[in-house]
Amino acid sequence: MVNIDHVLIFKTNIKSESDKLRLKPALDEHLSIQEWNVDLMDEECVLRVISAQLSRHQVIKFINHLGYECSVLE
Repeated sequence: MVNIDHVLIFKTNIKSESDKLRLKPALDEHLSIQEWNVDLMDEECVLRVISAQLSRHQVIKFINHLGYECSVLE
């Protein structure tokens, strides 16, 4: 069972399968990320990250470093 406090949700500009494939190696290999997905059907292109160690700020910085926009979904 996932602790709800470990689920981090973001608005992004990850809009296509090719964007997801570009991010997949970095996100899959990140030791602090247990699970992730992007809802391409949602207009906000919602990224959901499950991590007990990372803060929202750290995820935003990581995604920005990979060349994508990312902000906390409110």
